[in-house]
This record gives sequence, C-alpha cells and structure tokens, in this order.
Amino acid sequence: MSSQSSQRKSGQFVLPGERLGVIEEFIPDAGTYVKDGVIHSKVIGRGLLDLLNKRVSVYPLVHGAKVPKVGSTVLGQVLSVQTENASARIFKIGNKPLSGIFTGVLHISDVQMRYVESMFDVCKPGDIIRANVISEKNRVYHLSTKDKNLGVVYAFCSQCGYTLELRRQVMRCPRCGKIEKRKTALDYGKGIL
Repeated sequence: MSSQSSQRKSGQFVLPGERLGVIEEFIPDAGTYVKDGVIHSKVIGRGLLDLLNKRVSVYPLVHGAKVPKVGSTVLGQVLSVQTENASARIFKIGNKPLSGIFTGVLHISDVQMRYVESMFDVCKPGDIIRANVISEKNRVYHLSTKDKNLGVVYAFCSQCGYTLELRRQVMRCPRCGKIEKRKTALDYGKGIL
C-alpha cells in the first residue's frame, strides 16, 4: 500500500470529491467514482476500506439520502444561465435530501417539445426547478423539463428578488410589476419544497 492511502483509516469522515485511493490498490465500490485512476468519494459519509477484499466504499452519512441517477426526478436551484443551457445545484431527489453536492445541466433542446429561442426565457439564477435526470455522462447530470409537471416551481423577480406570480401564463412580480418569462411546472408556486 502506498503512503497516501495507508494514512487513511477505515471509517474516516469524507466529503464528495475526496481522494480514497487508486485503482491499482482498491476496487471502487458503492458511493465512489474513478477519475484518472484515482478513486474519489461521491457522497458525504464514512470511507470504508476493506483491506481483505481490496475494496473501497463510502457509507452515506445521511440515512436514506440519495444520489441522482438516470430517471430520477430532482429539485434544484438555478446557478447560472447562458443562451443555450443553464446549470443547477441539485438538492433533492423526489422529497429526499441528497448526500452530496450535485450539479445538473439543462440544455435548450431538453426544455420543452416546441422551439425555445433562449434559456433566458426558461429560467433565471435563483429559480427552483424540477427536472428529470436523462443522462449521467462524464459525471454531469443532464436534465430535462419536457413534461408538463417539470420546469420552474418557484421563480424570483430579476429586478427586486420577490417571488413571481403566475397569472394566465404570465409571470408577474406583485411588488415591482415586472413581467418575465419562464417555463413553469403545472403546479408552480404550490409549496412543494
């Protein structure tokens, strides 16, 4: 065993992205991922080194906490928006909290069935969105809001920060009167956090 992993004891607290060992020494197991031959933790938890079977895994700290996977419906907060995509910090799968920090990307082609001109008409930074995970390529969660139950569930005025109200397909700020565009979920503003 190299000096790097011999310093690590089984049961140590680990954070997402933390180095656990290398594939020459261990077989990566639950709660881990491999990048450039190095095994890292995928979740917050306890790193478990099985020296007998040469396996490394991470036991999630939050009981029942989950990791997004293809098919999961997730809630996230929009971090940034560009013309063709938006990124979001995923914080829940269904109604379960997550055991790590996960980022999802929503591409303009996965927003809705009909043509969308710009992501700025879909969501803004700070908005809360509900989406489906459609791919997990290169450890990036690709999201879709094509279903009518998916999209923005809470939106905030880009001028004053107040929660926007949805009235007859128009997003309006009750405080400053600004009108904005969003791709909203069917149950927009119904308190589903």
